[in-house]
Amino acid sequence: MRRISILLLVFLTCFALAAWPQARPQSGNKIITIDVSGAGPSAGQGTQAFSINDWGAITGWYLDDVFVNHGFLRTPGGTITTFNAPGAGDASGSYEGTVPYMIGSSGALVGFYVDTSLVEHGFLLTPYGTFTAIDVPGAGTGAWQGTIAGSINSSGEIYGWYLDSNTVNHPFLLAPDGEITEFNAPGAGNGPGQGTFVAFNTGINDAGTVTGEYLDPNNVWHGFVRGPHGQITEFNVRGAGTGPGQGTQSSGINAEGAVTGSYLDTNGVNHGFLRAPKGGITKFDYPGAGTGSGQGTGGTMINAEGWIVGNYTDANGVVHGLLRAPNGNLTPFDAPGAGNQSGQGTYSAFINVWGAVTGFYIDTNNMLHGFLLEP
Repeated sequence: MRRISILLLVFLTCFALAAWPQARPQSGNKIITIDVSGAGPSAGQGTQAFSINDWGAITGWYLDDVFVNHGFLRTPGGTITTFNAPGAGDASGSYEGTVPYMIGSSGALVGFYVDTSLVEHGFLLTPYGTFTAIDVPGAGTGAWQGTIAGSINSSGEIYGWYLDSNTVNHPFLLAPDGEITEFNAPGAGNGPGQGTFVAFNTGINDAGTVTGEYLDPNNVWHGFVRGPHGQITEFNVRGAGTGPGQGTQSSGINAEGAVTGSYLDTNGVNHGFLRAPKGGITKFDYPGAGTGSGQGTGGTMINAEGWIVGNYTDANGVVHGLLRAPNGNLTPFDAPGAGNQSGQGTYSAFINVWGAVTGFYIDTNNMLHGFLLEP
């Protein structure tokens, strides 16, 4: 494993980009493919670019030719360094390994790794190359149980969740001094697979407000926002279904406390939404989105200026990237090389303050490739 002291260089390089001109996303902007050397060439393998910070550094992971995950860091200049968390498993065909979810403004990375017993452990990787494992008391120790670190803000607060020995999900906040605060949405179920979930790499802002969703005892989804002092506000978008697997799911929060996500109606169709900091909800649907079960529109993340990045699935089951401007205009985009069969296409994950977008696309051979849409 290469030591990640190179992250310090990335951190310093990032600040040199402070003069990067602020821009707005446009559909005609350049899309760069990101393929990490060592990524597998077969269906289901490849590279996923999952987070970009405001200085342009990108993190994500790749699945190699024996189905083991490895982390990577891409500098603003395009240099890629790969890494593995100490203790991560590497058994062939296991999906063990290292999965970074987010890179913060300081250059710190958070995510999780899977060990040889298939137990998940959260991690923090500092810009100086120091790994710290994160294991919340109460996390299960069985296969695919354990702790996942999902987001980090500029104060160093880490937001994640753990699966207990009954495979129930619980969120936590880890303060920079090491104090762990656990919480659950009041209406969350406590059966296997139920509980309270957090938005992956976009779930906490600098004020310490967090967002996510919970699955109730009837397996219906509900969104929530938790304030920095612990108050939890649950919400449901009008029109969301009330059957199993239906409901409201929150996927991202910005600096002002605005939330985006999607809701699933009674016909199994997805619709995007924007929830204002004071609770008002605006719905959005891309006109080209399909109207069948599993199709439709969803928001993934909202940046500080109110730009939302998301996706829509068309009537053929092909996924496309989508940008929503603060004025409500919707602009689709597709990565060159994205496939046009059901399940293939362009999947957006993250948008930074400058409008740069990262994600991945699935090609005609069902291989994954990361991408960067430059503003």
